[in-house]
Amino acid sequence: MLSDKVAIVTGASRGIGRVLALALAGQGAKVVVSARNAEALETLTAEIKAQGGDALAVVGDVALDADANNLIGQAIAIYGKIDILVNNAGITRDGLLLRMKSDDWYAVLDTNLKGAFLCTRAVAKFMSKQRSGRIINMSSVVGEMGNAGQANYCASKAGLIGLTKSVARELARRNVTANVITPGFIVTDMTENMTDKAREAMTEQIPLGRLGEPEDVANAVLFLASDQSSYITGQVLGVNGGMYM
Repeated sequence: MLSDKVAIVTGASRGIGRVLALALAGQGAKVVVSARNAEALETLTAEIKAQGGDALAVVGDVALDADANNLIGQAIAIYGKIDILVNNAGITRDGLLLRMKSDDWYAVLDTNLKGAFLCTRAVAKFMSKQRSGRIINMSSVVGEMGNAGQANYCASKAGLIGLTKSVARELARRNVTANVITPGFIVTDMTENMTDKAREAMTEQIPLGRLGEPEDVANAVLFLASDQSSYITGQVLGVNGGMYM
């Protein structure tokens, strides 16, 4: 489905990002994976190559201008083009508003929102010249509905929705689409460490009655990355089991 396509996935060293990279590679895309953990990236690229795929690891912090530009530059230098950008890198620094440190606010906004802006800005000129491209931003259900103790995280994820809509309008004439996915409660390392009681309380908020799997998010990414989504841009796709409608 994605043969001869080149995809970048940020925050690919673990969790959802790792699954996204494997899924894109599994559909034939050449995948450039980025994160700050060099060892984890090397393990991931080795796994992709062992399965017959093509992958490149670029270590860096997308919240830094130089690192974001280097990521896009390396992808162009090695593969000659970029067809898909998945802005997935994200961190949390949870805390109630009255106790939240300014450093924790800025750290989350820098990685989650500024990082997506820097990578999108860097890739936009290349996609515009080739008159094609898919930009997919990974937000969160809490960016739509809010969540106590996560003012910084929710603000960053809500900001991604606005960023996506603006980018979609600016780049549409160049046949570049931009969409955003808002995952709900997804099975990750965090949920694996939760108590049964906490997991049950979380599941009760979901009409479909289960937590999502990373593969559920990956399926949405594969659709938005494909030619099948060519007439879809500026949209918010919720992958949340009906938790927010």
